[in-house]
Amino acid sequence: MNSQAEIATILKRFADSHVHISLTAPNGTSITATLWLIDPKRGIVSLSVLPDEPQLDAIVECDEAMVVGYLDSIKIQFDVLNLMVVHSGRDVALNGSFPQEIFRFQRRNGFRVQPMMRTSPVAKFRHPMIPDMQLALRVLDVSIGGCALFLPHDVPTLDPGVLMNGVVVDLDADTRVNTGLRLQHVTSINPDSHGVRLGCEMVSPSNDGLRALQRYIDQTQKRQRMLAKE
Repeated sequence: MNSQAEIATILKRFADSHVHISLTAPNGTSITATLWLIDPKRGIVSLSVLPDEPQLDAIVECDEAMVVGYLDSIKIQFDVLNLMVVHSGRDVALNGSFPQEIFRFQRRNGFRVQPMMRTSPVAKFRHPMIPDMQLALRVLDVSIGGCALFLPHDVPTLDPGVLMNGVVVDLDADTRVNTGLRLQHVTSINPDSHGVRLGCEMVSPSNDGLRALQRYIDQTQKRQRMLAKE
């Protein structure tokens, strides 16, 4: 979405409802804020942050951040550039350029697809508790915002809430997503599966990766519908 009027409407909803949003810089630093003021004419957005936020300087040093928040069942994501801290008495604001583009994604349950049988998609990352162990886990299903992975019984377990950084999700020859994954839940599949299902939320995926993922989901849905008609 790149209509300035539509972008302003969505940002105003964030400001009016005081929804918490997360800002993540390219260096991985992340903070929580609320949208305080939008000014499309001046090309500025202003976010309210805690005065004692320890990661604020690290965010500003990067001069840009990816913003993620939720309105109803929709995930909203956009980039803010030219970050600057503004002090007003006890209050601290983080100003940035008015976003030129906003991405809207349905929450995970909306567009979950299972990869086609002829592909072998995997998520590659280091085990968060055993950094020397490199994992390549099979992707069971995927959506905008999340994925499910298969963890074999002979691999050391992972605990819900753990964050896996530097994950590369290879879905096919044209679709690779660089992201973090936060483990939401671990569930058994069946006694013969010899493993468990890891339900994961994507954390700060790249914009290019999200676009590629959306195309992959759309194409997979189309192929599955065609096969169902045969």
